[in-house]
Amino acid sequence: MLRIGHRGAAGHAPENTLASVEKAISLGADLVEVDVQRTSDGHLVIIHDKRVDRTTNGAGLVSGMSLRALRELDAGAGQRIPTVEELLQAANGRVGLILELKIKGLAEQVCKSVHLSGFTGQVIYASFMHDEVRSIREADPQAMTMALFGRLSNDPVMAAQNAKATHIGFRYITVTKSLVETCHQRGLVAFAYTVNDQQDIKNVMSLGVDGIVSDFPDRL
Repeated sequence: MLRIGHRGAAGHAPENTLASVEKAISLGADLVEVDVQRTSDGHLVIIHDKRVDRTTNGAGLVSGMSLRALRELDAGAGQRIPTVEELLQAANGRVGLILELKIKGLAEQVCKSVHLSGFTGQVIYASFMHDEVRSIREADPQAMTMALFGRLSNDPVMAAQNAKATHIGFRYITVTKSLVETCHQRGLVAFAYTVNDQQDIKNVMSLGVDGIVSDFPDRL
């Protein structure tokens, strides 16, 4: 089972920062999940919310700010909002990545950035927007992709297959053993997110998932 750090190791360091990624690596994470958005001047950056208000000392929309403006913000403990290029450089040869696309229209640019960086590790492109997942496979037919689900559709496994996903990500409270078995029967890798409580981790592990996402990868 893969140990996946959520937004780096968000339980230990400011989320989606290089410090958080470094912490996840030091704790032995197999993969690190981060969130990708785009600035007003076209740069790919690592941040979860559409606005910077919650995670930085600034205010405003990520999409309405230039990279230079974003870099002036404190993302916690003196950390800056990293670019995708900085993340790829920091993680290369050290940990695999799950890049979650948070807005539409990022697929081609994200794929290009990964290829140009020469990143040698595992990369899984993920999104709740399944059209974006499909677009990744169109940009790179060999890419690993993950269809994410909050609430479950009538047939999430079929929905993931329709998105041409290789992986499927479930909110941990929605996962069942039979659902995981169906994923495996249809050739999909199943992950559960975001599991922090020790008993919840034990319960989810018993369901046969292939990976667990946690703010505390050291608990996995």
